[in-house]
Amino acid sequence: MVTDANRKTNEATAAAEASAVAERIQSLAMYKPGKSVEQAQRELGLGSFIKLASNENVLGPSPLAVDAIRRSTAEMHLYPDPDAFNLSSALSRRLELPREAILPGNGSDELIHLLGVTLLEPGDEVIAGTPSFARYQAAAVLNRAAFHAVDLLPDGRYDVPAMARRVTARTRLVFIANPNNPTGRHIDSDEMEQLLAVMPPRALLILDEAYGEYAAEAPGFPDSRAWIRRGAGVVALRTFSKAYGLAGLRVGYALGPPTVLSWLRRVREPFSVSLPAQSGAIAALEDVEHLRRTLEMNRRGKQIVVQLLAALGLECPPSSANFVWFDCGESADEVARRLLQRGVIVRSGAHFGAPQHLRVTIGEESHMQVFGAALAAALAAGRGAGAL
Repeated sequence: MVTDANRKTNEATAAAEASAVAERIQSLAMYKPGKSVEQAQRELGLGSFIKLASNENVLGPSPLAVDAIRRSTAEMHLYPDPDAFNLSSALSRRLELPREAILPGNGSDELIHLLGVTLLEPGDEVIAGTPSFARYQAAAVLNRAAFHAVDLLPDGRYDVPAMARRVTARTRLVFIANPNNPTGRHIDSDEMEQLLAVMPPRALLILDEAYGEYAAEAPGFPDSRAWIRRGAGVVALRTFSKAYGLAGLRVGYALGPPTVLSWLRRVREPFSVSLPAQSGAIAALEDVEHLRRTLEMNRRGKQIVVQLLAALGLECPPSSANFVWFDCGESADEVARRLLQRGVIVRSGAHFGAPQHLRVTIGEESHMQVFGAALAAALAAGRGAGAL
């Protein structure tokens, strides 16, 4: 039993522990990932779930990547190549960029962190859209830089003119998730030029292209390599976690000016990209058929979701990623809870400051049909409860 005295002691202890932590860390919001299948099973006791919450590739990794990872385990007693030379070389050939313009990392998260640690000083400014990926703000907060969030437009697109107006002589980093998470919208080449035109000389435009493979065929989607080749202040971040299905390995890479990447190399931890991650990523790049199947599944799945939502009277804005973002018309937390009870895990928009929106990962046709039926039942249950 917790007494008032115990409660006061616990509160005093927590306050004392907090006082030992830097003030900026106390204000930092903890990242909240989507619910895992294991967590859902523990909470509800159901045997199986369809996870459509974290934008993972439901096809899984390439069989070639799995085989390469297995073979790499024979050398697990050895440190990995700290420069990831073979992976950098494979990316260089695929992307037609010099190896010096490529920096592998422990997922895009490490690269975002490195950009902050390497380039930000107290008094600098970081700009990003909101809602978007939370670690952009963390890069600023952890390095004592000011963070300025610019609201997205009502349709989920970046308000590029508003972001351009926010740029000052103190601006150091401007983060654009392209396409954006959670809204799925992207900026085009003209909008990129608008931002680059107002950036001070020491600033960098950071394009987080985690969903770039899915967006490559979207009308107007910019090829960041064109700006990198011409020496513009652009760094693109890419990952093997999404389209390539290697989220559990944690491997990504940055494309950008060799001078900038050389400083990041100096700052990063040694051996940050594991041997299995390097081996699996190289093999995944080679499996063009697996990537083709992934992109085709995504195209079909989005078409099905648009139709399912329309049948329920819900609008589904365009998405250039492997997920959709839509207004469900009531509490997203409550709808997500009802879906969970029906074996479907989705992401509530409340986490992003959008309490009536849901983000749903695209899967195979069977996954989307199950989701559609579960959503129809969840919405009907809400209407039934409201009528009581």
